[in-house]
Amino acid sequence: MATCCRCRRNSSPRGTAAGGHFIFVCKPSSHQTIEEYLIGIELPEHRVTVRRGRDVKVHRYRWIEGVPLRDGADAMSVNWFAIEIADARGKITYRNSFVTDLPVGRDTVVDLAACGRARWKIENESFNVLKSNGYHLEHNFGHGQRTLSAVLVTLNLLAFAMHNACELIETLWTQARATTGARQRLFEHLRSITAYLLFPGWTELVTTLITGIPPPQPPPTRP
Repeated sequence: MATCCRCRRNSSPRGTAAGGHFIFVCKPSSHQTIEEYLIGIELPEHRVTVRRGRDVKVHRYRWIEGVPLRDGADAMSVNWFAIEIADARGKITYRNSFVTDLPVGRDTVVDLAACGRARWKIENESFNVLKSNGYHLEHNFGHGQRTLSAVLVTLNLLAFAMHNACELIETLWTQARATTGARQRLFEHLRSITAYLLFPGWTELVTTLITGIPPPQPPPTRP
């Protein structure tokens, strides 16, 4: 679980009493006490070079354990860590810091930072997609009676889950995505093509999106 701990810095996070753990974003401007602990000390450091094709980046991790979350004798003790990402020219492209109750060291800091950053991956690849990439989750479900809004949201989430599953395991779906481009454009093509052509099943429909060749159509009926 990763979030900003600004509103939680005066008490222990919920869930720790039940055996849960936390990873919270720790903004320097919101946690002056921790920043004071970092002044003038040499922190442990771990560097990892990440290569993706021609793109080379250096991930720099630093950490310290057992620092108070805030000023005061009753302050919660946390473990702090930070990550910086620099490009091949040494320019910093990403920087963030976190606090956690989990042990932080050379063997764990990379995984902990990945968990902390996963919050934004969820935000960008799930919530933003649902709001702006063809699902319109934020705009369509503000009305309705007898749990209509809840039903529509549930159906929307089920569709989103199925689409993601198709992208992972269904070859035809991934080919259709590659052919049409953005997810929203795929939905537009599905909506348009089914208004003019009949398809015996999903396989024929998606194949038509990929090849541009529709299946044989039934003869027109006389009025």
